Amino acid sequence: MNMLKKIINGSMIVGALAMSFPTLAGNEDRIGSAGASEMLVNPWARSTAFGTAGIASTDGLEAQFSNIAGLAFTDKTQIKFNYTNWLGDAGISLNSAGIAQRVGSQTVVALSIQAFGYGDIDITTVDLPEGGIGQFSPRKNIINIGFAREFSNSIYAGLNVKVMNENIANLKASGVAFDAGIRYVTGEQDQIKFGITLKNVGTPMKFEGDGLSKEIFYQDAGGVATMVQRSASFEMPSLLAMGFSYDFIFDETSKLTAAAAFHANSFTNDQFNIGLDYGMSFKKAAFNVRAGFVGEKAIFDREESTSSLTGLTAGVSVDALLGDKGIPLGFEYAMRTSNPFGIINTFGLTLSLK
Repeated sequence: MNMLKKIINGSMIVGALAMSFPTLAGNEDRIGSAGASEMLVNPWARSTAFGTAGIASTDGLEAQFSNIAGLAFTDKTQIKFNYTNWLGDAGISLNSAGIAQRVGSQTVVALSIQAFGYGDIDITTVDLPEGGIGQFSPRKNIINIGFAREFSNSIYAGLNVKVMNENIANLKASGVAFDAGIRYVTGEQDQIKFGITLKNVGTPMKFEGDGLSKEIFYQDAGGVATMVQRSASFEMPSLLAMGFSYDFIFDETSKLTAAAAFHANSFTNDQFNIGLDYGMSFKKAAFNVRAGFVGEKAIFDREESTSSLTGLTAGVSVDALLGDKGIPLGFEYAMRTSNPFGIINTFGLTLSLK
């Protein structure tokens, strides 16, 4: 009876996500009308190198972006730090950090943050167009709080809460969004996986602050008034993603994971993703090489394409037990092509305790 209840609960989650699909299918009339595009940026190296195709296979903390259900596969404790030179030579940094912790035999919780830094920009006014009165630093931050649980040996599900904040010198916007996902695992060696996730569903955001106010001097009346302008609200880039993966297990020390995914975007062209991950394990180390591809309609036409984050991806990771105490430390790297911004690089460190 208990097992039946778990299966029913998992099926209810799948049904709720599936019923949302018609409302999220790509709509060309809505392209470009959403904000908070930073929510579409994968901050983690390993799943980025995989072409973000791991809707059904990405495990641990990185699953907070791909499919929160994968968080349930965290062994005990995982800590990650990643850095990305966002948009190549644009001078934008993306720093990501997080921790995932198993709190029971079936439950894992996680906390992570992504912070975009745009450097210092001179403050200018109509009277002082060249600046000289100070600088400000635009910021975009995303805080993630995730929860995932194993419902049975085959069904895993999770929920992720995102808190977004965007600000410049005198304007800011904030909002809350939710992700929900489920993964189904089957096969004699758990080599077949299916995943589905609904992401970035939340409240509209709106900019507020002193930047929308301006003092107006009435020369005839000799008075001063403050004019407050209204800022239009904007939606978050919600999407539905579905994926499949299969593990080709050659022996106890090597396997190849092949994955495919489809992202039905509400405010950009739909995307398809494919990825390959070949891993080899040794006595005290493991090595993985990954490659992927992100495609969409009119991928090679800049006038029709709605995203610069398409094309080839690749990367490597090395996990080893370091020192006499055998500290489990991982080093990871990923590159993604971007038209027209060139190569985007992501570097990271992972500490995984079992």
